[in-house]
Amino acid sequence: MAYVSVKGGADAIANAKELVEFYRLRKRTQPLEIKQIQSQFRLAIDKVMGEGSLYAPEYAALALKQMEGDVLESAFVLRAYRATLQRRYYSDIISTREMFILRKISSSFREIPGGQVLGPTRDYTQRLIDSTKYNESPEEIDQFLKEFDGKIDREKLVDVNTYNKVIDLLKAEGLLMPAEKSYDKTVKDVTLEAIKFPAPRSVTLQMLARAESGGLMALAYSSMRGFGDGHGTIGELRYGAVKVRITDTKGRKRYIGSINVTECEMITKINTTKESKIPYFAIGYGLVFGQNETKAICMSILERGIRSGKKENPSNNQEFVLYHTEGVEAMGFTNHLKLPHYVTFQSGLNNVRESVKRNQEETEDKMKVYKELAKQQQQ
Repeated sequence: MAYVSVKGGADAIANAKELVEFYRLRKRTQPLEIKQIQSQFRLAIDKVMGEGSLYAPEYAALALKQMEGDVLESAFVLRAYRATLQRRYYSDIISTREMFILRKISSSFREIPGGQVLGPTRDYTQRLIDSTKYNESPEEIDQFLKEFDGKIDREKLVDVNTYNKVIDLLKAEGLLMPAEKSYDKTVKDVTLEAIKFPAPRSVTLQMLARAESGGLMALAYSSMRGFGDGHGTIGELRYGAVKVRITDTKGRKRYIGSINVTECEMITKINTTKESKIPYFAIGYGLVFGQNETKAICMSILERGIRSGKKENPSNNQEFVLYHTEGVEAMGFTNHLKLPHYVTFQSGLNNVRESVKRNQEETEDKMKVYKELAKQQQQ
């Protein structure tokens, strides 16, 4: 195996691919079904779809299986697949106000429209290894689902409602900062147009929505620690299903399905200035595919920081944030270091050798002079 992995030319690529498959399959375990991955790795699927910039759960699950659980590699191949697809329509603007709520919380207000809906979350659980899942059986799963269903009182079920947003409370009191006069409402598509800075908010939101989750978290955390514009409070965090509609070639509105998204509206306080003497509240916004609350929160922090106009901190600098959280591009550039750099390195190596040799020669010449001077002084 070691031999075939280093053979040259096209054979090396083919053998490397076989070797990867060998390591994935060598234990001869039961193959994972795509539906299993979709169902039990749903949060990983959501990350892959978000960073891969394509809402396609089955393909995200396939990519995750192919890449042995590596989310970055999975997002890479999913985005590459997306680039091959024909673009037939642009969807209409989705409305999160009509979201089918699965989870809805606010850390700014206790009482919010529709109440706090905790939903599916591990926020209030102990993050400890659960050894009972080591030998989980289908019978145990059926038993759990049966018991869960038995706890539902169907007589108390109510019709599904939509809810007003928390920011509506601030708007009603006139506490939100008015839109900046310089606000650029231009809508651009980052998959079709090269980015130019300063970029409009539409570009910022697109880039952050498909950015690498860990990269966003690192910069958002730096902002909260004082290397950015501030420390906000979650006005509202929503997770649920929203309807997607398109307008067909005859101008008719068509409902084509729904997607799960996480939305975060972060409330930050704006300090007074000479131009604005009122300490308004401002909103940072985050919207991502699936349930990825950490990413949505970090996105809202960075989005607000970028709009603050204070570029001295890295987490507020639009170009710095958007370029360095682009996971697929960052991973590609980082991993290109594994490719041969023989010529450039040898060139640098020769330069260093020449410099070291020159320095040694100069040192030897100086030592000769010092020795000569020492002899003359002794005489």
